[in-house]
Amino acid sequence: MDNDQFRQIINNGYGYQSPARQLFLARHLPGWRVFIFYARIAMAFISARLDGCRGKLTNERWLKASIKCLKAVESAGGRLNISGLEGVAKHKGPVVFIANHMSILETIILPSFTLVFNDVSFIIKNELRNYPIIGGVMKSLNLISVYRQNPREDLKIVLNEGHHRIRQGCSVIIFPQATRSTVFDPKNFNTLGVKLARKADVPVVPIALKTDFHGTGRWIKDIGPINPKRPLHFKFGNPTAVVGNGHATHQHVVEFISQNLKLWGTEVRSHTAGSMP
Repeated sequence: MDNDQFRQIINNGYGYQSPARQLFLARHLPGWRVFIFYARIAMAFISARLDGCRGKLTNERWLKASIKCLKAVESAGGRLNISGLEGVAKHKGPVVFIANHMSILETIILPSFTLVFNDVSFIIKNELRNYPIIGGVMKSLNLISVYRQNPREDLKIVLNEGHHRIRQGCSVIIFPQATRSTVFDPKNFNTLGVKLARKADVPVVPIALKTDFHGTGRWIKDIGPINPKRPLHFKFGNPTAVVGNGHATHQHVVEFISQNLKLWGTEVRSHTAGSMP
């Protein structure tokens, strides 16, 4: 499936559903599905890394690499359910996407949906830039990196760099949790995304994500087990303007994510969402 074919699917249905098919090897040979999953992910990133080294890693090529990662999930028996893109498709201009964070899959698969509509950048942790192969791609894409050691410094980076990208017409994706988790705790869901949207005067789009198909590795965090029995869900909300100090908007984002995660059987802690200073 090439970029144009994938765009047509997204634009026609405002979402994507993995086709139903029987994968004998992936179903009956767990070792094979793990091998094919990581092999296809590695091939997608090696290709993107080579493009980056040649100065040719465009958004079109990044989209192509992200679609390959999506297909890698399906080749290992994973099933994706993407929905709610009507509002994003109809909105003209950049937005701030605000999502929960379960695994590295979000960083490598989300571009396949968001790049269909607009250029996009991520807020990532700086250590990702030092990963083999993947780090080179992150550097080539010039994604916005934070260090998670000094919250004030991170806030300054997000507001300044994020605002700059938005003024250039680029949307920004941010994961406001302190760390990846299969449990959603609003107490740990900070307000950086809403603050950036308020400063840039653009709407926020909440995204509820369930990607525990990919687990945390024992020795290397991002190389863990995969479980085809756990479908992947990406649900987008409608673009929402930031009103006043942003507190109500932040609550809306948290409630959207919480409600959908509960529907998918994910644990959600009962805490009040963080307040806006």
